[in-house]
Amino acid sequence: MNYLKDIFFILASQSPRRIEFLNNLQLNFKSVKSTFKEELQGQKNPVEYTLENAYFKASSLTEQFSEELIAGFDTIVLCDDQILGKPKNKEDAFEMLTNLSNKTHKVLTGFVLLNESKKFKVKKYVETFVTFKELTVEEIEWYIDTKEPYDKAGAYAIQGIGTFLVKSINGSYSNVVGLPVAEFLEELRKYKENEY
Repeated sequence: MNYLKDIFFILASQSPRRIEFLNNLQLNFKSVKSTFKEELQGQKNPVEYTLENAYFKASSLTEQFSEELIAGFDTIVLCDDQILGKPKNKEDAFEMLTNLSNKTHKVLTGFVLLNESKKFKVKKYVETFVTFKELTVEEIEWYIDTKEPYDKAGAYAIQGIGTFLVKSINGSYSNVVGLPVAEFLEELRKYKENEY
């Protein structure tokens, strides 16, 4: 991605998966932990919810990096119109995975680009449909015992052991991991070429 190499940005996240994607793309960025604490209280419009979280993650760093471009991301899993966050415990993970079994669910990632000094703000979201195979109780319990589900929205990681859960995917794979690469790079290109 040499054509984007001269764009430096702050990633308002310390997600190892997002960092790995961006490093593989050879982008010029610095990962900084967002100070925003997200909470899922009641049901909200999923698109608005994920865009709101992405915005607050990015904007929590604008005072510290007012001259820089800041990128914020938020990924959620949506099943039967319910937003699935990260499981709190084993029972929560079991319930989520049981609910996802043999169904198609949606993964939404909202992302925001901000530059305070330029009064620049772009909000976008990407959705992907993921279909799980029918899971047995034994498979679910074994997967939970790997500990992988605990810090993942929807209690699974498509790029990890959780790949065995997935029967099919319709849309961006990288979006399910937490960073819709094609769409994000397109927004960086537009920013670089002043297409806004």
